[in-house]
Amino acid sequence: MEGSLLAVLDRTLTPMGSRRLKQWLRYPLVDLTALCARQEAVQWFLEQEPLRREFRAHLGQLADVERVIGRVKSGSATPREVVALGRSARTISALRALFADSPPPLRPWLEDIVPLDEVAQRIAEALVEDPPPSIEQGGIIRAGFSKELDELRALLKNGKAYLADLEARERARTGIRSLKVGYNKVFGYYIEVTKPNLHLVPPDYIRKQTLVGAERFFTLELKEHETVVAHAEERIRELEASLFRQLCARVAQRRADILRTARALGELDVLATFAEVAATSGYVRPQLVAEPRIVIRGGRHPIVERALPAGHFVPNDTTLSAEEAQILILTGPNLSGKSTYLRQVALIVLLAQIGSFVPAEDALIGVTDRLFYRFGSEDYIAQGRSSFFVEMMETATILHHATPRSLILFDEIGRGTSTYDGLALARAVIEYLHNHPRARARTLFATHFHELTELEGILPRVKNLHILVAEEDGQLRFLHRVVPGRATRSYGVQVARLAGLPRPVVHRAEELLAEYEAHERRHVAESSADYSPSSLREIAERLKRLDPNALTPIEALTMLYELKRALEARGGE
Repeated sequence: MEGSLLAVLDRTLTPMGSRRLKQWLRYPLVDLTALCARQEAVQWFLEQEPLRREFRAHLGQLADVERVIGRVKSGSATPREVVALGRSARTISALRALFADSPPPLRPWLEDIVPLDEVAQRIAEALVEDPPPSIEQGGIIRAGFSKELDELRALLKNGKAYLADLEARERARTGIRSLKVGYNKVFGYYIEVTKPNLHLVPPDYIRKQTLVGAERFFTLELKEHETVVAHAEERIRELEASLFRQLCARVAQRRADILRTARALGELDVLATFAEVAATSGYVRPQLVAEPRIVIRGGRHPIVERALPAGHFVPNDTTLSAEEAQILILTGPNLSGKSTYLRQVALIVLLAQIGSFVPAEDALIGVTDRLFYRFGSEDYIAQGRSSFFVEMMETATILHHATPRSLILFDEIGRGTSTYDGLALARAVIEYLHNHPRARARTLFATHFHELTELEGILPRVKNLHILVAEEDGQLRFLHRVVPGRATRSYGVQVARLAGLPRPVVHRAEELLAEYEAHERRHVAESSADYSPSSLREIAERLKRLDPNALTPIEALTMLYELKRALEARGGE
């Protein structure tokens, strides 16, 4: 759990609350009314700090009421669990008293907290305050609860006095001062006489067991007492078990009320926890709307922020909208924080849609129906699936199920194949999401394909973002600040140096990079000369001679832009 969103959020104080929080994270809401109700409750807890503190103190005294009542119903509850349920019922009465004025933001939950005083009283009357773990050990029913049980216990208690009296009488009768009356589980009650005194044993003693230095006997009187005691002990066990089952059956009749109460308390525990996290971590209440928009000012990654010293995390803004900035293409070198930024947006949306406040200065969240996150994967060797095949399968699932109300995060799509194939697929995915009416989802697209940034000038709802990096004396300094525009360099060699590659490898990579970049510049210049027609007729002729199947994606893009510029330059012809 450490290093997860659950670790950040889970400050719940009841098992019911912890389970409810996990359920909410698995199943976020899309109902604005229900979400706003949760937000109102969190706001109330946030503003009422003394009451929040007292409420949470009471919560810490509750047992796992949901689980215990289930075990009570099935007949598998232990005496200690039932006693804990009774104490919890008393605590629930105190909680009801705490909110006697029923504040409106909490009313939907308070109405489900049912009085359980009768349950608390019944359990307290029947069971001792600190019972043993199991029924078999006995002593679980409180004195005074059952007349028959009290009489049987008195018989056993008086039986000990009887044995002491019998021992004294037999010593006097036989003259054996070392005579003892005892008991063990195997042989029952006995009279023990040491071997030097065996000649004093009266004729009514019946031999029972021979030891190294003594003999054990019984008499008809002792045998009769043993029968009475054994019957009493067995009856006590039977009676205690029967009374405990009857108690559980009576308590189980309130199962529906107890479960209803436990659910409400679990949810209030989560809502109070959201307020606690907001108060201690600087979270704000997001504005929730139906429109497909996301506007986050000063957003922070809740998990990364928690792992860093206070004030070290760099906040960033995000604006996504169906009309203007539907798709954001994010570029920047490795280690600059692209994946952190993507996940930050996803987690803020998720937090907003479970009713929590969010780590930001301000946030407007358009309710999202589906949240997709496509990131690097591993090979599935057993199924015969490569990482690229898995990537394409997951991308296909996203494209088939995305809607205009969805949020999609693509992290480096197309890396598992050749550069041209990956670039072509990445661009095709962006175009599909931009142009297909039923799949026009808000999208964050992190990539190393800098060619994709050209789409900002082609597709109207595509915008470029990049992460600032400072280079000083050949050393990189990651600023982690997301700003508009595209990255001009990848800084791959510098990142490799940071990763500790041997110096000769890094130097050779720098030489090769310079050669490749020079070659690319010459290639572009030659392409520009080849594909710069001087008239519309030349453009048409060039297009007629063009074989699209013979061009790489990069060559096709370059030609397209040059032809477009030529047409714009000669717009008057």
